[in-house]
Amino acid sequence: MSLERTRKITELQSQYMQQQERQQQLSKRRKRGLFRRLALLGLLAVISSVVMITTIYNQQSTIDEKLAEQQKLEKKLSGLKQEEKILREEIVKLNDDEYIAKIARRDYFLSDENEIIFNIKD
Repeated sequence: MSLERTRKITELQSQYMQQQERQQQLSKRRKRGLFRRLALLGLLAVISSVVMITTIYNQQSTIDEKLAEQQKLEKKLSGLKQEEKILREEIVKLNDDEYIAKIARRDYFLSDENEIIFNIKD
């Protein structure tokens, strides 16, 4: 019965009704445009966030690699400084004639006058 009732009702084509209908259509278009703009803005925000996070992650991993390499090189540098110190001491010793004579006696079994060398294994 209600179906029959709605068929019997006719719309009045007044200027006020047409104006209200246009306003509703305009409001729907504005809402649709607003939704599209907000969706586009949200998409751009997500894309820029992903790009920034990826960049930060890559930079952090590069920094970590550089720090590990720096620590490795610092250890190597300290070892080389220690070796340099030992070699400088050796240079000072090699400038001493008595030290050279001692090395020659030990390594090449050279003897001084009236000196007998006995090689005793430990």
